[in-house]
Amino acid sequence: MQLLGIVIVLAVIAIAGWLAWQRNQSRRLEHRFGTEYHRTVDTLGSRAKAEAELRTREKRVERLHIVPLQPAQAAEFARRWEALQARFVDDPRGVLAEADRLVREVMLQRGYPMADFEARAADISVDHPAVVDHYRAAQAILMRNQPGQAVDTEDLRQAVVHYRALFNELLEVQRPAPASTTQPMEKRS
Repeated sequence: MQLLGIVIVLAVIAIAGWLAWQRNQSRRLEHRFGTEYHRTVDTLGSRAKAEAELRTREKRVERLHIVPLQPAQAAEFARRWEALQARFVDDPRGVLAEADRLVREVMLQRGYPMADFEARAADISVDHPAVVDHYRAAQAILMRNQPGQAVDTEDLRQAVVHYRALFNELLEVQRPAPASTTQPMEKRS
């Protein structure tokens, strides 16, 4: 009888530990992904499914070789973005398409795979959850900007602003390694 009591106590402790671990995992994912966590829960219909999806994203992105840009690359991309923005007044539809292409080019240069949009957004959400909503909003406007669709200039401007938020996040630059501040050891005789 005493053995049965010990087994029951151990089972209760194990279940409590597992539940605490689950709660911590949920909090960690919610903190890391922010609004993307809630969007995924809403889309998939349950926390368990959403959390499994977010963990899958994390594992997939861990296997990718995402790298920061070299300073010269980042400067060139920034120059191209400035030129793109300067043309907005004359060609807002063209600038929107170019903004999409430039964001994709930066993503590719950083090492993100260029699968379909949802896969790109999912990958971006792992390291840049604060701006993935901007990417989704810009893409939605881009899709509405097809021939025959009525998208006004303000919508086009807003899409470029959304793309810029993601673009600025993606311009992470590789920092040079700090020079060693240690002095060489003196030889002792």
